Amino acid sequence: MQNKIRIVLVNTSHPGNIGGAARAMKNMGLADLYLVAPKEYPSEEAVSRASGATDILHNAVIVDTLEEALVDCQLVIGTSARERNIPWPLVDPRQAADLVFDEGLETAFVFGREDRGLTNEELQRCNYHVHIPSVESFSSLNLGAAVQVIAYELRMKSLLLKDKPPVTSKWDVPAANVEQIDYLLEHLEKVLVKTEFLDPNTPMQVMTRFRRLFQRSRLDQQEVGMLRGMLTSMEKKAKDQP
Repeated sequence: MQNKIRIVLVNTSHPGNIGGAARAMKNMGLADLYLVAPKEYPSEEAVSRASGATDILHNAVIVDTLEEALVDCQLVIGTSARERNIPWPLVDPRQAADLVFDEGLETAFVFGREDRGLTNEELQRCNYHVHIPSVESFSSLNLGAAVQVIAYELRMKSLLLKDKPPVTSKWDVPAANVEQIDYLLEHLEKVLVKTEFLDPNTPMQVMTRFRRLFQRSRLDQQEVGMLRGMLTSMEKKAKDQP
């Protein structure tokens, strides 16, 4: 199951935190690390802080955008320390681990910048937000420590299930991945603009709410195909109108 879980660090400022995250991952049996536009990497400081988890550093996938890091993921959980304008499904680390092992999907845990976390746009790419319930008077966690908390809960869940048969899909068709949902949303936005349902000059939060709807619905690949086919039919019908 661990090979279906990746840890994604976005725009990390301090290379030592990358090393600390790698060490936390190796402690708990995780191996797949993705780095989105790190400020400084490779780095000897990262190697030093990894304390032997250099294999994870050497195999880390470095990409320019979060979209690249998530492209084939089916479940994305982003860390968040504050309330957002549009509420998103929120879980704690233990509930997040339950979700991962109950569904057996390609999963990413996304961690933001040390000073300001993930942007609203980045968090909107997640199916769930996970909040680590630290004390309110001193709530800020080091990045490596945050990764450790999540990795620990994943490890405990895996140990609990170690003698049970592996999770198989609950559905007859694979779940849609991030890239497929993105294409669906792009297609939908184009049709909504063409049919004048959506004003591109004053979009409000319409597409954000559609994204939340689709991600909460957990569409499978056939359902995405059906919806895109429906949108294509609507485009053709609109084009034929006088």
